[in-house]
Amino acid sequence: MKKFNLKEILIPTVSLFVICAVATALLGMTNSVTEEKIKEVAAASAAEARLRVCENAENFEEKTDKNGNVYFVAKDKDGKTVGFAVTTDDKSYGGKIEVMTGFSADGKITGVEILTIDDTPGLGMNAKKDSFRNEYLGKKGALTVSKSASADNEIQALTGATITSNAVTRCVNTATEICENALGGENNG
Repeated sequence: MKKFNLKEILIPTVSLFVICAVATALLGMTNSVTEEKIKEVAAASAAEARLRVCENAENFEEKTDKNGNVYFVAKDKDGKTVGFAVTTDDKSYGGKIEVMTGFSADGKITGVEILTIDDTPGLGMNAKKDSFRNEYLGKKGALTVSKSASADNEIQALTGATITSNAVTRCVNTATEICENALGGENNG
């Protein structure tokens, strides 16, 4: 039987602790250096997405509804409201999915952009394809997902990615509710 030696346990333990402490400090420093740049890139990406989902807009005015939801009112060059852009998120197959939905001034969907997604390549990631996102265009009101999408309020599920299809549709439905509330506020004052 081998005799217990404190030195054999202490030296690797202290070494591992020092390595972990240095690695943690370096990661923390890298995060603090890149945090602002990451926020800037995300803001620029969101601004570009707003222009894609509300093509007739010249600028956007950020608003918050009574429930604390942030949305953007799309304005034309004359300052007239031409639509809305709403970002929502939900849980998808690979984690959080973030979707920006654009609406016309009368509440019809004008665009859907996937901002963040981490689903299976070739399946859930197909939600980023125009063929799927374009299914939402021109629709109004609550939508559902089905395998055949025979009704006006149905979206055809992505093959092998029903969870992702449902997540995107939940995001769009949440955005629709926020837009409907905004339309009520726009029309009432």
